[in-house]
Amino acid sequence: MNNQAFAKPERIQKIISAYGAASRRNAEKMIIDGRVFINGVRAVIGQSAVFGVDIVSIDGVALSKKDEYVYIMLNKPRGYLTTVNDDRGRRTVMELLTDVSSRVYPVGRLDLNSEGLLIFTNDGEFANAVMHPSYNKLKTYEVEVQGDIKNALDLLKQPIKISTHTVHAENVEIIKHSGERGFIRISIVEGRNRQVRKMCVSCGLSVKSLRRISIGSLKLGDLKIGNWRYLTKEEVSALG
Repeated sequence: MNNQAFAKPERIQKIISAYGAASRRNAEKMIIDGRVFINGVRAVIGQSAVFGVDIVSIDGVALSKKDEYVYIMLNKPRGYLTTVNDDRGRRTVMELLTDVSSRVYPVGRLDLNSEGLLIFTNDGEFANAVMHPSYNKLKTYEVEVQGDIKNALDLLKQPIKISTHTVHAENVEIIKHSGERGFIRISIVEGRNRQVRKMCVSCGLSVKSLRRISIGSLKLGDLKIGNWRYLTKEEVSALG
């Protein structure tokens, strides 16, 4: 996907995404947190600017057009936050991307105690295409659970109310189980905060471990935990 030069003012979130610095959602949070400036003046939500004309900076660093986009997949271990920075000094997934010279950011999230497939990029449009529900990219998880698995399986196939939202699984199946302990596979499209965990708990299951194994056509495969690799052109094309 290519950056485009906007001839007219556009929302600052869109411009940050076009620079490849963050997704629109993350850009909005940066603005709220006071990290974004336009021509030296702190930006506010709803503000517009002109791509390639106005100077946009994040944390004091002016953004520049990128000649090359980078696409990475990581097998995230437990114990790492899916964020670029943490003000409490906790470990983040960025520490695992050794020898990556380009500035990238994580696409979507895996919570602190979850493992598995996590994508990084500096292409905001690609990130949106991967994570936004309107693009119908299935996210599939293997979950180790304890409880009445067979009964929960029927419940997980139905719409589930979580807070103010109703969610549902696209596919649910038992991988293996013995008594009240086993593994299930769940596929969802939305991917709200801790959605799979909350769905399992609401159906009477205790989650012991959770691992994302695929996003759309991209599979975790045999990538070792804690390791990363660049996506192939074919993988990027299939996801984007």
